[in-house]
Amino acid sequence: MPTYTADNLTVLQGLEAVRKRPGMYIGGVNAAGLHHMAWEILDNSVDEAMNGFAKSITLTLHADGQTITVEDDGRGIPVDKNKKSGKTGLELVLTELHAGGKFENDGSGNYSTSGGLHGVGASVVNALSKTLTAVVRREGSEYKMGFAKGKPTSKLLKKKGATRATGTAITFVPDATIFPKTHFNPDTLRARLETVSFLHKGVRVTFDDQVGKTKTVFQHDNGIADYLEQVQKERKAAPIHATAFYLDKPDAGPQKERVELVFRWTESTDEHVRSYVNGITTSMGGAHENGFRAGLTKAVRNYIDTHKLTPRGVKITHEDIREGLVAILSVFIPDPQFQGQTKERLNNSEVQGIVDNTLRAPLEQWLNSNASVAEGIVARIVAASRARAASRAASASVSRKSATSRLTLPGKLSDCSTKNRADSELFIVEGDSAGGSAKQGRDRVTQAILPLRGKVLNTETAGLKKVMDNKELSDLVTALGCGIGPAFDLEKLRYQRVVLLADADSDGHHITTLLLTFFYRHLPKLISEQRLFIAVPPLFRVDVGKETHWAATDEDRVRILQGLPENKKVEVTRFKGLGEMMPKTLWETTLDPATRRMLRVEINDQLETDRVMSDLMGKDPSARFRFIMERAEDADEVDV
Repeated sequence: MPTYTADNLTVLQGLEAVRKRPGMYIGGVNAAGLHHMAWEILDNSVDEAMNGFAKSITLTLHADGQTITVEDDGRGIPVDKNKKSGKTGLELVLTELHAGGKFENDGSGNYSTSGGLHGVGASVVNALSKTLTAVVRREGSEYKMGFAKGKPTSKLLKKKGATRATGTAITFVPDATIFPKTHFNPDTLRARLETVSFLHKGVRVTFDDQVGKTKTVFQHDNGIADYLEQVQKERKAAPIHATAFYLDKPDAGPQKERVELVFRWTESTDEHVRSYVNGITTSMGGAHENGFRAGLTKAVRNYIDTHKLTPRGVKITHEDIREGLVAILSVFIPDPQFQGQTKERLNNSEVQGIVDNTLRAPLEQWLNSNASVAEGIVARIVAASRARAASRAASASVSRKSATSRLTLPGKLSDCSTKNRADSELFIVEGDSAGGSAKQGRDRVTQAILPLRGKVLNTETAGLKKVMDNKELSDLVTALGCGIGPAFDLEKLRYQRVVLLADADSDGHHITTLLLTFFYRHLPKLISEQRLFIAVPPLFRVDVGKETHWAATDEDRVRILQGLPENKKVEVTRFKGLGEMMPKTLWETTLDPATRRMLRVEINDQLETDRVMSDLMGKDPSARFRFIMERAEDADEVDV
């Protein structure tokens, strides 16, 4: 047994911890983590604008596609020396974790509200950058300082001559030894910048895309009201009423919190809420969204009860009230407590009551003042209630049919034996052949295998009845045990993880996409609750003498081969499918929790995800044609 003493402990100094464990600070080194680097710098400029010190922000994607510059006309990061450390303010901000001017709401007037309270954003970006250059203009002078991988490469240099300009410009290049891919997506950057202009009306936001050789200026004087119209247009959701409900209350709570909200009911069958705190996207919601839903439900229920509008035999639930709702919620609070550095969820419990109380009375008044609009909304809610009741009956019928059959679970399901759901996982496998290998190679105690035949139904535009008429999907729903659509109950899910396991070729990717469409449209909470995963089986086996390497993609294969000595004998084998793998090989590469790779399915941008799903899987072929033509030059080769 190895010894474990104090000498085995490692203390990481300065920004070493960031480079050692980047996922702790930016969520990972995938595309989302790469773009989070840009958001961290952008958010600092947004904080200047949010507090009235900047009117213009420009983000430049340079021609190499890897270099980002974010520039604002704010006050500029301080360059005088800090008395305690002896370092300039600029060096402190960019090289020390938890160094910044946003921790104390001390009445100094510096930052009354801010999105970056952890004080790690700029320093983390610096730590994970190959190079970073900061230019500061303040108090009539311009200063410049260079960094590499978190450490200064030059002293603070003062440019000769005076300048009347003020502000900060940060230019950085992500470190390719940290990020597998360092090229930024112009569409992702553009969408985020336009969102900033929606949330901070009056601020001029410019995207200088030197890759695409375009420059776009965003400035929305109507703020989130314009944003709502764009979201609806993207989602193709027909509105129930023309005039949206809009609320902007600058002194909503004891610390002068601001609540800005706009929403409208549509004919869509789902609810779509986009929420923000101090301009930061909160994709997982939190206290402010809970307060919005509570205030909305109470106000609508009170209106319905007061006017006795509930038909006999109809029971209206909070899901019925919110069905078809499209909403933009933006709150500004002095001391936000986020869940994690990536700030996906707001944890301030007091904000729930503030939003609830701020919304309820104005919404009731709006409904009472717009009787015809209110009647249309109530009619839509009643229709949702009736449809939900019919759906529950249909789902119950399916459950009863399964329960009374000889096997309550699909016959082709090889279930696991554990009684502890927390240890269990279901692998949805492509084909009986792959299913056979998976069944033999799995851990029978914790891993269940459900093989599917061929490509499942495209459910992008399919109704619940058509979905349940499809045997493969019906078997899948029965195996999961949690119901579908409005009858979904996460507590009844029989497995802790649901894993999509298909071949690593184009056919396998297509099957995975079809299954993702099914889960996204009919079981979205499995995604939002982080229960859905994609297995990453190898496509290639690379044998080098007695050593074996596994490559999931062509890029992995090339990377492995480039790292081998020239005189080594190499044998490369391409797998035709999971079915031809030996069970032991499938276990070692794909099923074994100690060695496997799995991708967790997440939605970082609900609007963009919805648009892409609609374009790629919908009935309109022109959207797919446009998608292919726009990206044709990016494809080195096509696996057909």
